[in-house]
Amino acid sequence: MRLRFNQLQAQLARGLAPVYLLCGEEPFQLDEAARLIRAAARKAGFAEREVLDQDGGFDWNALGAAADALSLFSTRKLIELRLGGARIGKEGGAAVREYCARPCADNLLLILAPGLERKELKARWVGAVEECGAVLQVWPLKGRELEQWVEQRLRAAGFAPASGVAALLAERAEGNLLAASQEIEKLRLLGEPGPLGLDDLLGTLADSARFDLFALTDAALAGDRARVQRIIAVLRAEGSAESLVLWVLARELRMLAEAAEAVARQQSPAKVLAAHRVPRPRVPVVERALRARSSGQLHGLLRRCAEADLAIKGLAPGDPWQRLAAIADDLARGDAH
Repeated sequence: MRLRFNQLQAQLARGLAPVYLLCGEEPFQLDEAARLIRAAARKAGFAEREVLDQDGGFDWNALGAAADALSLFSTRKLIELRLGGARIGKEGGAAVREYCARPCADNLLLILAPGLERKELKARWVGAVEECGAVLQVWPLKGRELEQWVEQRLRAAGFAPASGVAALLAERAEGNLLAASQEIEKLRLLGEPGPLGLDDLLGTLADSARFDLFALTDAALAGDRARVQRIIAVLRAEGSAESLVLWVLARELRMLAEAAEAVARQQSPAKVLAAHRVPRPRVPVVERALRARSSGQLHGLLRRCAEADLAIKGLAPGDPWQRLAAIADDLARGDAH
């Protein structure tokens, strides 16, 4: 059978399959799927775990030997086969097909293949796994799918998120599920379960010990120059990479410059904001910022970002942090200076 990540828990509740193949390009979901399967295996009595790391010199006879060997500590064993390449080759494919042809009820085979090529999913050995057990692919979540994932995680943590909360967290995480999960865990530690509105979210994030990078652009668009400088100071003290701070500033400025050009052409900036995936709750903030900042100023700040990049690389004089602080401050000041 083929599974999606959100189908895995229901499938495990119905009963373990003899073989699982986990593959795809999203490491957080891949790791979480593996943890769910391991936990279900322990609960079902698979108390021993044997790990096989496949590399260039791997002996595929080890898979059959692991399957045939009696467990030393229990009657049931989890065999974890970690594939190190994009393909497993003829010998590897034959070994997996042979295993699937005669699965043992006292063994559970978990195959982890994060780097597996998509075309390898059409190989005969994958078909054997699909017929015998389950194949689960995980790919990066985007757009509405990412928002739904964030909302599900918030609800699982005991929160009842208001409209826009999941979208804001998804935007901050930029598709990084680990970062989103960490933000939700931070909310759980800092706040009480129950309703979670945008004001609650922003207040909780502001009260946390660490300013995140996106708080910098939020403060700049709000015109809060004091907070901008405070965030810059904290980021510098924490050892944040100048290149990451520059990336966040430049990303925001590119979006604003494109939107300002649309306004100058007497067009709505809505298409630009949608293309940059600006969450709905943030749109009024951006629109207010556009009214206070011209296209010329925004393009000038982008040119200064290029100069800051050279300073970060040691190709131009000046302290990169001072350049970044000045750019952020002028973005906060708008055109009224």
